[in-house]
Amino acid sequence: MAIPDINIKAYDYELPDNRIAKYPLAERDTSKLLVYRDGQIAQSRFRAVNDFLPQGSPIVFNDTRVIRARLRFHKETGAEIEIFCLEPLVPAEVQQAFETTAATTWKCIVGNSKKWKTGTLTREVVTPRGRLTLAIERVGQTGNTSSIRFEWDNAAVSFAEIIETAGVVPIPPYLNRETEEVDTTRYQTVYSHYKGSVAAPTAGLHFTDALLDELGRAGHERLYLTLHVGAGTFKPVQTDTIGSHVMHTEHIVVESALLGRLIECDRPLIAVGTTSVRTLESLYWLGVRLLCGLPIDCGVMQWDAYELPQHYGRAEALQALRNYVDAECGGTLHSMTQIMIVPGYDFRIVDVLITNFHQPHSTLLLLIGAFVGADWRRIYDYALGNDFRFLSYGDSSVLYRRR
Repeated sequence: MAIPDINIKAYDYELPDNRIAKYPLAERDTSKLLVYRDGQIAQSRFRAVNDFLPQGSPIVFNDTRVIRARLRFHKETGAEIEIFCLEPLVPAEVQQAFETTAATTWKCIVGNSKKWKTGTLTREVVTPRGRLTLAIERVGQTGNTSSIRFEWDNAAVSFAEIIETAGVVPIPPYLNRETEEVDTTRYQTVYSHYKGSVAAPTAGLHFTDALLDELGRAGHERLYLTLHVGAGTFKPVQTDTIGSHVMHTEHIVVESALLGRLIECDRPLIAVGTTSVRTLESLYWLGVRLLCGLPIDCGVMQWDAYELPQHYGRAEALQALRNYVDAECGGTLHSMTQIMIVPGYDFRIVDVLITNFHQPHSTLLLLIGAFVGADWRRIYDYALGNDFRFLSYGDSSVLYRRR
């Protein structure tokens, strides 16, 4: 299967600024809900989402938690330098980086970088476990990102505790405002658990504990995986054709038990958010890599889904991956994905998608185009014409895959 030759201009639409939801609604589940099934479009409220899901189908959630990734320092001149932590470099595994109690190095974006060429910056931090001095040094630079080494002088305090105390929750750049108190709780899903994202899996922001309980009583099994969302999720495609775009890499964590449930599943599978879709589909391709005798240390590469053999069955690929995870990983898979899902992609795992409305020219919109075909434009025209709110704090949709 050839790499798709898609012109990104075909995935453009006019999104007025006043249609971008700048703040969350007072209640999570009162957002509007668009339902697309068998080519038909209807609308409701999110708290009625159970009425529009296939009965008894499992629902897969991404339980990542947004970290307070923005840290602010000041030079002696008074200039403010902002450090936006993207992903850990040393240690490279997310949980280990958070648990370290002496030093860690992260890939970061440095705000006001021209004002800080060399030297060490420090700030005092008071945590529940005590006071410390946090020092940063730039130890490398690649393109618009820098390698920043963090050191501190209190071994009783982990890096996770430092950023939880001193950091600020990063909100999407298109909101064009500073982070406010409401964002500390509302830019997290109620089921968020594993710290590591710099952006929320926003499809999950509509769920409440009560609604989750209702879905459970209705027979929907709740399954969880982890994909730590990176800042690249906001990066628009800036090349004319999709084949020239470099997809960002994101870290995933999946338990063997989830793979077992996916193998056994005989009902349509519901994914909450594009991050869950990307993870689930990546699991299939990791299995294919194993069946082909290829290493999976590098995770899923950008074009694997188009260049690897296409004939393996879902259960066969997932079973190969589960065998590997049980034998080599102690039952927990830590991997990466750079998967590119664009029109022409053949979905192997996901049948129904719960998702928000995405930016023009984005890889997320291309994923929607792959899922529902050319009807993506009809869906978005309907949303624009019926006062739906867009992007992270916006309204939601239930989309059935176009077959």
